Amino acid sequence: MQVFQQLGEHDYEKVVFCNDNDSGLRAIIAIHDTTLGPALGGVRMLPYATEAEALEDVLRLSRGMTYKAAISGVDLGGGKSVIIGDARTGKNPALLRAMGRFVNTMAGEYIAGQDIGTNSHDMAVIRGATRHVACVNESAGGAGDPSRTTAYGVSCGIRAVLKATNGSDSIGGRHIVVQGLGNVGYALAKFCHEAGARLTVSEIYQPLAKKAASELGAEVVDADAIYDVECDVFSPNSIGGVINDDTIARLRCKAVAGGANNILAEPRHGDELMQRGIVYAPDYLVNSGGLIRCQEEVFGRPTEDFTIYSKVTQIFDQTLQVIALAEELGISTAAAADWMAEERIAGAG
Repeated sequence: MQVFQQLGEHDYEKVVFCNDNDSGLRAIIAIHDTTLGPALGGVRMLPYATEAEALEDVLRLSRGMTYKAAISGVDLGGGKSVIIGDARTGKNPALLRAMGRFVNTMAGEYIAGQDIGTNSHDMAVIRGATRHVACVNESAGGAGDPSRTTAYGVSCGIRAVLKATNGSDSIGGRHIVVQGLGNVGYALAKFCHEAGARLTVSEIYQPLAKKAASELGAEVVDADAIYDVECDVFSPNSIGGVINDDTIARLRCKAVAGGANNILAEPRHGDELMQRGIVYAPDYLVNSGGLIRCQEEVFGRPTEDFTIYSKVTQIFDQTLQVIALAEELGISTAAAADWMAEERIAGAG
């Protein structure tokens, strides 16, 4: 009964539990809302400690995709899927094909893409069992990895919060802290480095941390120490929930803008950032670049970088609009972004 209460609270349309004994697949597909179109969302593979933890994650992520599509003007709905398992040791073609068969049973209501623990090559394998997939690698005829496009969008969000806090959107000479150097985080750090930023980074996978130090001149700090670094912008680009009761008082930044999903552990943390005078660029807005790219692939439109980047650049203006609306209404930027997204969904509905 508690699960159904959770689903009803945010009007989830469909949640499917997937089990395949032959491949060992255990997965959950969640569709939150299809008002704007079929639900698109990545396939995340993590070694969740419990099935309840996996369910909580897929529900939060699928709802976030609804809001991401709505606020970015994308004509798609919100969905997500999670595979319970270690992507480094448990991922194999049989498991991915089984996932594709479950996606196919959704008859186009859900379109799979890449996420943490999966990549564009995995999407090509999944496409062997269903045509309802995006982010397929270029050698298989797809648009490829959207991570760099996502990172570019986050850089646009960073420029917007710099404009709001410093009066200039220039990244040059600013101190940017990047938490997590995965596909998005490293590409973002590279964008900021090329723009002349001073970088401080944290990354648990030491070869990536050393690469950032040697290639980008970044200062590397321990994972926990990253919250205490004084900077212009703190950019989380790994797991969600990093702005929480334990970390928020430690932040020494003027703004937060990152590519991770669900950066705020709870909605109230958006209010707390506002009370502390820290400008927050809502994560589902600034990290929507990858979704914008995937939309073009889904609808068969050109996906060349120039075409896509010209569309992703809108994130700069949209972030400033959210900040302005929040100031006008006296609410947090998180609440203002939610309001804008819900208005678009309501209008379409």
